[in-house]
Parts: sequence; structure tokens; C-alpha cells
Amino acid sequence: MPHSSLIPEPPLVFSPGLAATIGLEEAILLQQLATLFTHRAAQLHRGYRWLRVERDFLLQQLPFWGPADLYRICQSLADKGVILVESPPLHSHPELLFAMNELAGTPVAGTPGGGQPPAGTPVAGTPPATPGQPGQPGRSAQHVGPDPSLTRRSASQLPGSWGPSEDLLQLLGLNHNIPRQFALDQLEDFIFYWRERGEPSHAWENKFRQHVISCWRREQQSRAEAFRAEQNPPLDNHWRPSRDALEIMLRSGIDPEFIDEATPEFILYWRERGDAPRELNSKFIQHIRIQWAKYTSSMRHSTEPRRIAEDWQPDDDVFDILRLSHIDENFARELLPEFIIYWRDSNQAHTSWNSKFLQHVKFHWAKQHRIEQAGHNHDGQQGSPRTSRTRDSSLADDLNDTSWAD
Repeated sequence: MPHSSLIPEPPLVFSPGLAATIGLEEAILLQQLATLFTHRAAQLHRGYRWLRVERDFLLQQLPFWGPADLYRICQSLADKGVILVESPPLHSHPELLFAMNELAGTPVAGTPGGGQPPAGTPVAGTPPATPGQPGQPGRSAQHVGPDPSLTRRSASQLPGSWGPSEDLLQLLGLNHNIPRQFALDQLEDFIFYWRERGEPSHAWENKFRQHVISCWRREQQSRAEAFRAEQNPPLDNHWRPSRDALEIMLRSGIDPEFIDEATPEFILYWRERGDAPRELNSKFIQHIRIQWAKYTSSMRHSTEPRRIAEDWQPDDDVFDILRLSHIDENFARELLPEFIIYWRDSNQAHTSWNSKFLQHVKFHWAKQHRIEQAGHNHDGQQGSPRTSRTRDSSLADDLNDTSWAD
């Protein structure tokens, strides 16, 4: 290949067929791991060739990945049954201990196809592969096809005693924040389901990972829906304000019967809108306060005539007006029982009993002062007859007399 400044280093090569089989990232990493067998001595263990490689070395060879990427792709290769991994997760451990998932008698892709080494002895490293002569393919990575063992490796049914690896449980916790116990709780259903189906698979760990993630998402969604339902109870005819909301309204002096009578109107309003607010109790408190203010105001300033109540009391504004007129409050209160009895016996209705009582008090206050003045004049003129008495006129005449306002 002609030299170019745009390509400062030898390019990476990988098998397109292998990439189509196991994935592009997996094919690139697998090619790099397989190449290590031509430069490093492997150790036989349980019939497999094992290599230990430093994480920093892999990051140097593959600078476009980070430790988390290496761990993710290694885990994917292990889930697919391509490699075996015996080291802790690579993103938290400085070394990777791995083996190709093929017995030691099978040549590793990218290595000389020699025989099986003696048991317990390391496999001697060999020099890098050299390009082949014209017409004879060499051992470069450009001529490495899909690993034959991938197609020969048979799928198996899930054993009843199967369990996930520790690496998978750590992966679920680190990447998906799934608790370890939650993942283990799904194991029984997972085994039962796949043994019932009787289907074989090459990568049970990968299937279990997908199963746990799916169960975790459903669990999170269920919790979210339950939380929303708790915050927003269904607005039906049985809805009632919370205890805290009820206490707030009662402390404001709102009649409990008024609250009960106003509740159906509130429910109907929001049900017709079709979107009950999240702050339903706050909305209800606001609604009741407005309606209570309107109700009390209409009761005090109603234009509809009504009879006087047995326990009727004048408003504080009445006594304020009397004080401005220099009329004693006790004098006014002494007149109240007679005022109520008279108007209840007359069975008449008026729009403002405050005005009637104010008129009544002012009249009698002025009348008392006229009597007192007449008494003084009588003391000064002995023998002159009194022109009037306290009860020369009836109470009806007194109440209808508005001369005090002249």
C-alpha cells in the first residue's frame, strides 16, 4: 500500500464474515485477542489455552475504546460463547484472563496450526505471521475467516441447576443499576420458562441478561404507575378530601356540612374536564374557600327579606357606628331582647336587621335624652304638668318613628 500522511499507522484488519456473524466491535476485539496467541505464551488449563493480557495494552492497541467499552465487548463475546473469561470485570481490573472457547488441540485463528502442546506446559510463542508468496496465502489477519469452532459449537438446553456468572450480576448492577437480589429472584422463572419450551441456545447468560432487564423495566414502570395512582387517586363519586385538607378547612371556620354539600360539584367539574389535577386537595381547599366566602357574604348582605333568628346578633359594624354617635354599647345590648321578641312576634321579614336595630337604638337613645331634659325642666318649674310619659306611645310607633334621623 502506498504511504500516505492520512494513514500514520498500520490499519486494523478484521474478517467481514466474522463481523456479520458476531458484530463489528466483537470481530475487531476478537481479532486482536487471537493475534496475541502468536506473540505470547499461553497456559493450558482444563483443556483450553489461557492468556493474561494487560488492560492498558489493549487500550493502547485500541485507543478508540475505554475500559467500559472493553468490558462490554468482552462480556458480549463471552455471552455469545466465543471466549471464556476468568478475570474480574475489565473496567475495574487491570488484566484480562481469557481463552478461546475451543479445546487446545484446535488451532487458534491467527496462529500456526500445530499439534496440541504437552499438558501443563506453556505454549511457546511464535514470530508474527509473514505475508505469503504469490499464489500462496499467508497467515495475515486479512485471510482469517470466521472461527470454524463457532459453527461447530452445538447449542444446549438449559440445565435445571444453571445460574448466572458473577460477572453478569456485576454488569447488571453497574450498567443498569439492577440489584443483585432482584436479578437472582428472576432465575427460577427464567429456568422454568426455557425448560418448558425445550429450546437450545448458545448463550444462556445473554438471554438471562435480557430477561432480567425486561423484568426490571416492568418493575420500574409498575412502581411509577403506583406512585402516580397514590398521588392522584381516581376522581369518582367516592372521592373525599384528605384528612389534612379537611383539618385546614375546619380551622378556617368552614362548616363541615358546607364542605360535604360542595364536594359533588367539585367532582363533577373536574370529571367533565377529563384531567384531574395532581394537587387535587389543594384545588379543593381553594374551591371551598372561594365558595364559603361567597356564601357568607350573601348571607350577610342578602337582598332577600327574611325573618329574624332567635339567636340573632348585630354585626360589629353596628356597634362601631353607635360608638361614633356616642351611644353606650351596654344601652344598645339591653334593648336587643325586646327588639328580637317584637319582630319575631310580628312575623315580618326584612332585608337588613342591622339597619332596623340601629334605627331602634338611636330612637330610644334620643328619647331617653328628651325625657331627661324634660325632668330637668320640671325641676326648674314646679307645678307645670309633664307633657308626655315613657309609654304614651306603643313600641310599634317607636320603631316606625324616624324622627331621630331628621
